[in-house]
Amino acid sequence: MKILVIGSGGREHAIIWKLAQSKKVEKIFCAPGNGGIKKIAELVDIKAGDIPKLLDFAKDNKIDLTVVGPEGPLVKGIADVFNQNGLKAFGPSKDGAMLEGSKVFSKNLMKKFKLATAGFKVFDNPDDAKKYLNEKGIPIVIKADGLAAGKGVIIPKTIKEGERAIDSIMVEKAFGKSGDTLILEDCLEGEEASVLVFTDGKTIVPMESAQDHKRIFDNDIGPNTGGMGAYSPAPVVSKSVMDDVMKNVFRPLIDGFREEGRVYKGVLYAGLMMTKNRPMVLEFNVRFGDPETQAILPRLDSDLADIMLACIKGTLDKIDIKWKKEACLSVVCASRGYPDKYEKNKEVIGLKEAGEIKDIIVFHAGTKDENGKIFTDGGRVLGVTSLGKDIKSAKVNAYKAVEKIKFEGMQYRKDIGDMAIKRVS
Repeated sequence: MKILVIGSGGREHAIIWKLAQSKKVEKIFCAPGNGGIKKIAELVDIKAGDIPKLLDFAKDNKIDLTVVGPEGPLVKGIADVFNQNGLKAFGPSKDGAMLEGSKVFSKNLMKKFKLATAGFKVFDNPDDAKKYLNEKGIPIVIKADGLAAGKGVIIPKTIKEGERAIDSIMVEKAFGKSGDTLILEDCLEGEEASVLVFTDGKTIVPMESAQDHKRIFDNDIGPNTGGMGAYSPAPVVSKSVMDDVMKNVFRPLIDGFREEGRVYKGVLYAGLMMTKNRPMVLEFNVRFGDPETQAILPRLDSDLADIMLACIKGTLDKIDIKWKKEACLSVVCASRGYPDKYEKNKEVIGLKEAGEIKDIIVFHAGTKDENGKIFTDGGRVLGVTSLGKDIKSAKVNAYKAVEKIKFEGMQYRKDIGDMAIKRVS
């Protein structure tokens, strides 16, 4: 089987790393890929959003399965285009991808299907939004409607900061057309966690839970990022919580989609807030999370290619998905300046030494290979990942590997996993 994976981040490296373990996989291509992916897949110089060129490549190379990593191509309808051309693509249709492509669409659907979520109001005028902000007060959550690379959610500390955020999104167009409309949402209190599922539109199979770390600095301080690290499992997601989420979040949503004539296939990710009363939905993503994937897939003890094909064919009920008992933790090493303007082209050293440590996998994100040397080429550069008997063991080992790696301006959080360790101790 020949596979094309679309994307260039740590998530895609983890997906390819797992797919490469399948005996059924003969060759993996990645468009456009990165410096680390280059070692296990053939890189294709096509951007993730260039659907016509990707389609031509898949046809010309007789690709058996295309796996779409990032949300952008899914929101543009890449799965529909490939399926219409007789090609198997793992990921939801354009209709399904709107769950992530538009927060307004997503929140309205949650309301329609009676999913537990925060109260919200939608605005297309900045003055009206500011008026509501002043009436409602702090704390409040401000969300750009469209895609914003994980940075379109702002929790202001003051009214003035909130007004600046509204102007930044709606007037200055910090996220382009994604900020034409925004949501002001009640701020929920609790601990966040992520639950991802595989689905063929009818059968829903949960993955192991995970917890992401969004803020740039230790102790959840500083601006939001795409994610600075993750671990799996998340102790806050108990069996009863998982049962609740499957019954009251995923099941009504997938069934509701199907009853409306829209079959959702692929991965569905629920970002949850564990409030005092029950888990509540913060957001949906229509693909593997990043960096959650780097902490989840090393624990998968089944053939990922089989699972993906079953989702596409509608035979997921025939697959027995197994998981390793070990925990997994991934630490993101980022460039100086991230999540704002960051530095690039810094040589990365110590990767060989880090990779030689037992149970360590170094997933590349923003890297490039130049004549056998690895250089930084993005905000999030690496995901240094370790398996371990528990979160504490995985953390110790992961940071041991992080210490081997160096590049100018490297920054990383030192508290990944601490919340889980505290919870179970």
